[in-house]
Amino acid sequence: MRLKRLLIPGSLAVILMALLSLQVPWAQEGAFDVREHYVKSEHMVPMRDGVKLFTIVYTPRDATGEYPILLYRTPYSISPYGSDNYARRLGPSPEFDRDGYIFAFQDVRGKYRSEGEFQVIKAIVPVKAGPEDVDESTDNYDTIEWLLQNIPNHNGRVGQWGISYSGWQTVMGMIDAHPALKASSPQASPSDMFIGDDWHHNGAFRLMYAFSWLSRNARARSGPTQQRSGRFDYGTPWGYRFFLDVGTVARINDLYFGNQVPAWIEFMEHGTYDEYWQKQCALQHLEDIQHPILNVAGWFDAEDFYGPMSIYYTIEEKNPDNKSTLVAGPWLHGGWRSMTGDVLGCIEFGSETSLFFQREIQYPFFSYFLKDKGEWKAPEAVVFETGSNRWMTYDQWPPEDVVHRNLYFHPDGRLSFTPPEEESADACDSYISDPDKPVPFSAEIRTTQGHLWMIEDQRFAATRPDVLVYQTDILTEDLTVAGPIIADIFVSTTGTDSDWIVKLIDVLPGDAPDTDCGVPMGDFQMLLAGEVFRGKFRNSYTTPEPMVPGQVTEIKFDLRDRYHTFLKGHRIMVQVQSTWFPVIDRNPQKFMDIYRAEPSDFQKATQRVYRSARYPSYLILGVLDK
Repeated sequence: MRLKRLLIPGSLAVILMALLSLQVPWAQEGAFDVREHYVKSEHMVPMRDGVKLFTIVYTPRDATGEYPILLYRTPYSISPYGSDNYARRLGPSPEFDRDGYIFAFQDVRGKYRSEGEFQVIKAIVPVKAGPEDVDESTDNYDTIEWLLQNIPNHNGRVGQWGISYSGWQTVMGMIDAHPALKASSPQASPSDMFIGDDWHHNGAFRLMYAFSWLSRNARARSGPTQQRSGRFDYGTPWGYRFFLDVGTVARINDLYFGNQVPAWIEFMEHGTYDEYWQKQCALQHLEDIQHPILNVAGWFDAEDFYGPMSIYYTIEEKNPDNKSTLVAGPWLHGGWRSMTGDVLGCIEFGSETSLFFQREIQYPFFSYFLKDKGEWKAPEAVVFETGSNRWMTYDQWPPEDVVHRNLYFHPDGRLSFTPPEEESADACDSYISDPDKPVPFSAEIRTTQGHLWMIEDQRFAATRPDVLVYQTDILTEDLTVAGPIIADIFVSTTGTDSDWIVKLIDVLPGDAPDTDCGVPMGDFQMLLAGEVFRGKFRNSYTTPEPMVPGQVTEIKFDLRDRYHTFLKGHRIMVQVQSTWFPVIDRNPQKFMDIYRAEPSDFQKATQRVYRSARYPSYLILGVLDK
């Protein structure tokens, strides 16, 4: 039976009252002294192949009770090191520290004080013939087993959580899980690094992020250390200039990495969705997930939004009886832990959405499954509706009463739900894409991609001649979209390959009131969803094909899920472009292995987007009938 949609008001006193019944200790205000309440110990935990992983355990000083173990494994260091140096907080939020858990933290294999070799997104070993066949799943299993055997006063139950790469570690622990593992919360975990997460989106290389992450986190090391890698010195505050001056992706190893970043070299050798990338995909291993899962995503996550959504969909498909819950809020990457969640950039959300998640969802989830405290009756999906700024709950995602409607491109930059009537198949809009003058991804002057560009004002791009802009008339009533947003466009190029970037934008009224962000909000163009597709992969990610110059070609791809209300008085806008630099590497607009491109390979191309009755270009929106 379908649950009734539940409107959750902003007041935390009544949020989820119908879903959860639990007395939580966060009502105790004031500072919490970890040292006063916990004993810290450090251990080298042996894995089945003999490699030892550095692990820190915080155990409650009150030894009269039994506590569940909460495990966190990370490549980002579990400092502070030293038995006398205590962390200031231990759990996912302060409620956990006050309530009492055994907190276990571990440097993963090959990182910081752990032994072994670090491999970026190490693939699962499908058949384990002996103790030498190890992966992050076996390391997780062995760690839990050691904790149960060596740490006193536990209640026999283990939970795990993590954000980003640590979220991926959590997913690895869900695979062939230890029997004592009773609850997992993977948060912003990647799932497939070629299709939609950190390193690529639809085959297009995420240059800016891959460079910054690998330069700091994936350099070869001589042995265990507790020193963090320093930040890369770009020599300029303007990443756009830096990456343009590099010239080609092929030069980066020689100019900056000097063979000290093994993963970068591997990336350059695998420019298609070959076995290297396929083996890393976590989705193929998500069967037989028997313990409850709390899967967390941020609508404006610049790194890993595809990951948590695809993990949720896959668990639902392969484990229909699993007690899994999807939570998606108006957050940047990990913002539900690092920010209060009431504002992001220039956009305000009307309540402290992160605190709601921490106190009313995350804490009760672990309390129920690890401590038998309270009740857990959360629905399938707890999602924040941006635009109208309210939490809603559903018993499935996307909601079943979504109606798919096509939003069509028309002449003179118009956008409408009415199909085009123009008979001429040649009806189109065009622009010249010049790789030497790529469209910037952001108006900010910065060297790393950051986060706020995912919700940034797009007026800086709308004025460029190499960006097509379409928009609706002013909306006369609210329009709510939920679920995947699909771009289905007919295009042609004078080159033999091309990138196609489509952005869905909420345009505020001209008299919109200003916020505290310092940007005039009248006619603000809020980026809601945007995605890139590399044309040569339109038929296959494993076997790319050149585009035929001048030939009309259909390109169809997913801009990913959103839950948003375009308010009455706003407009809906779509922008189309072929560069998004340097978030995405430059396509030479010539069919080739881009990782081997020389400067002479880069060429201008005339791009056409068609909008006739024969070749209609449009976005498919899941419109919610309220």
